[in-house]
Amino acid sequence: MNEHLTTSDVLRDAFGRVRELVEQQCADLDERTATYRVDLDANTPIWLLWHLSRVQDDHVAGLAGTDQAWERWRDLFALPFEPGDIGYGHDSDQVAAVRTDPDLVARYHGDVHALTLAYLDRVDGAELARVVDEDWDPPVTAGVRLVSVLGDTLQHLGQAAFVVGVAQRRRR
Repeated sequence: MNEHLTTSDVLRDAFGRVRELVEQQCADLDERTATYRVDLDANTPIWLLWHLSRVQDDHVAGLAGTDQAWERWRDLFALPFEPGDIGYGHDSDQVAAVRTDPDLVARYHGDVHALTLAYLDRVDGAELARVVDEDWDPPVTAGVRLVSVLGDTLQHLGQAAFVVGVAQRRRR
């Protein structure tokens, strides 16, 4: 057992689990399941996986002070959104517009994950305590932002898994 486990180690493990789940969920998605909706306005699994990747990319790049991976991937996705769109507040038509290959989402998330790990390599106590958004009370620190990103990605992964399960059960 590692007696010198760091916060960065814990965060790397947590984001590694997100990465594994994104890969698993994308691996077996066919187009019908990827675009399944439990009702007419519900989020699809592929939208959820794209969105969680965009949020992680946007927020971690903001913390790290680096370019988002999306800048290299945006044209491959060819989505009808503004360049910096992360999916927040999308309506039903915008959700439906995300009809992309799950492998493309998985590869994009792989790039996001690599950028996340590069940032986590330099995370220490001072970085986690750094205030990154003073518009909240209390102000948001880098550590709080990372926990928020993890919570958001895990919620969306759970939602995607649920919708996939419903889609598969309805096909029986």
